[in-house]
Amino acid sequence: MAQTVIDNPVLNSPFEEPSRYFRFADDDITNDIVEGRRPSGYFLPVPPPKRRGKQLSLEAEWTQERFRESQWINRVRERVRLWREQGYPGITNTTEKLLRHWTDPDREKRLFFCQVEAAETAIYLTEAATRLGDAWIENDLRSANERHNPGLLRVALKMATGTGKTVTMGMLIAWQALNKLDHPQDSRFSDAFLIVTPNITIRDRLRVLLPTDPNNYYRAFDLIPAGVMDRFGQTRVAVVNFHAFLLRDTSQASRLAKDILRRRRRGDSLRETPEQMARRVSRDLGGKRNIVVL
Repeated sequence: MAQTVIDNPVLNSPFEEPSRYFRFADDDITNDIVEGRRPSGYFLPVPPPKRRGKQLSLEAEWTQERFRESQWINRVRERVRLWREQGYPGITNTTEKLLRHWTDPDREKRLFFCQVEAAETAIYLTEAATRLGDAWIENDLRSANERHNPGLLRVALKMATGTGKTVTMGMLIAWQALNKLDHPQDSRFSDAFLIVTPNITIRDRLRVLLPTDPNNYYRAFDLIPAGVMDRFGQTRVAVVNFHAFLLRDTSQASRLAKDILRRRRRGDSLRETPEQMARRVSRDLGGKRNIVVL
């Protein structure tokens, strides 16, 4: 079967909501352009028949019959779009100023649509959804967390590689922290952030999310309106590698003494308790509570 060749695969501006996409047929992608935004979804990888002398492969074929729409995500996306078109009702004045700042078409450093939409989705869920009749979003998320991750509410914003996730993290921190400054008693917001990274290289790269870093993204990408940066400097941000959560030895005993204690099953007394570890990891947050983890 001949593969379809698309001479110019770029159909949309990165600064606007996608409005066209290439159609998938029953056997492959096509050159046909469909008006509108492609629904969120995924392709089921189906292994081809195993051939003698060859290993089983899970190569995905990009065919319409293998496409499965993510109905929940598309429903949330539609609600956020309608809210955007209505002018962002139901939010604080602080949040409204930020959204106007981020979406200003005259910005020197324009933000990608996907970055703004990710921040909008988090804002809608936190500030507007319930009061606008969309409590089902939070209810569904809480139900899923209780089934799979009880005791810790998590929300995921999925973005493709290269779309600027670090900038989006900065937008979320700015939104939360500036609202906390203006509304200190509002438990929906926080001014303390723990950023957990998968390795030391990424930890060092994410120092740009520290308000005190000379190359911080809040200034570099103009994420905060003029005149607010000094106040924002009060925000506490800690960036740690996930290895920091391993319990460390607290004893100054010799290696031989530690080995003897461990053989006698008293080794646990040489290690931090989970509470001690948590205090160590969050030391740079100055004892803050209601911490947002990214």
